[in-house]
Amino acid sequence: MSAVAKVSDADFESEVLNADGPVVVDFWAEWCGPCRMIAPALDEIASAMGDKVKIVKLNVDESPKTASKYGVMSIPTLMVFKGGEMASRQVGAAPKAKLQQWISSSM
Repeated sequence: MSAVAKVSDADFESEVLNADGPVVVDFWAEWCGPCRMIAPALDEIASAMGDKVKIVKLNVDESPKTASKYGVMSIPTLMVFKGGEMASRQVGAAPKAKLQQWISSSM
C-alpha cells in the first residue's frame, strides 16, 4: 500500500487546504517519465516522515482546474501547503535526498 494518497479537483480543498498539518502535493501525469521516476522516493519519504507530513498526488490530466489555479506549467511540480496556503514550490524531478531536504525545510 502506497503511503501517498491521491487527490482531485473535487477533494483538494478538504484533503489539502483544510488539512491540519503540512501537505506536499505532487502534480503529475501518467505519461510523465520524471513524475514516475520520483514516485518511489515520495513513497519512501511519506513512510519515513509518517504523521509529520501528508504527501498526495494530483493527476493534472484528471484535475486540470487545481493545476491551473496554482499555475502548474510543467510536471512534476511539487508544492507544500500549510494552513491552506502554498508555502513552497519545487519544479522538476530531484533525487530523494534533495526532495526530503526540501520538504523538511518547508515545514
